[in-house]
Amino acid sequence: MSDSRRILACLLCVLSSSVAQAHPGHGGGLGSGFAHPFSGIDHLLAMIVIGIWAAQLGGRARWGVPLAFVSMMGLGAALALDGIVPPALDAGITVSLLVLGLAVAFALRVPSAVAAALAAAFALFHGAAHGVELPGLADPRWYVLGFLVATLCLHGLGVGLGTIAQRHLPIATRVAGAATAAAGFALLMA
Repeated sequence: MSDSRRILACLLCVLSSSVAQAHPGHGGGLGSGFAHPFSGIDHLLAMIVIGIWAAQLGGRARWGVPLAFVSMMGLGAALALDGIVPPALDAGITVSLLVLGLAVAFALRVPSAVAAALAAAFALFHGAAHGVELPGLADPRWYVLGFLVATLCLHGLGVGLGTIAQRHLPIATRVAGAATAAAGFALLMA
């Protein structure tokens, strides 16, 4: 599949979130879960910047880093649903924007395993936040599945954008990283 088709597929996922949410009878399940990562700039930026960093790293990191993030995000949600929430939840999410944004801005080259471990650590915070914010009437399984699929779409969008930018306008990835880090810093100071 070409890069442009991958990006188009991911954009369709992004745009379909409002459609999934609009249908009655979901009870806060799959549609709400899918829409949730789009409801806050902090989650949205983190999901995309993970993909961009993975594209910068290339090789196994291209999909290993996003998959590590999604896996641990699911675990973080499951723990939160059981009442186990990491301390300083919001700070962990904000710091993830700052650190991941700086990693992209400076094109930080680390082994795939290190990048995956860092992404996974931050994913616990994001997953816990999603789990804590589960709507009262939602079916947890469908809600979690929804936000995990949306997260994969956003990671794919980031990988696609990062890959294209690396080929045609490498400075764009660094600018996106700097903007993400700046957003993280601003949220940290707020």
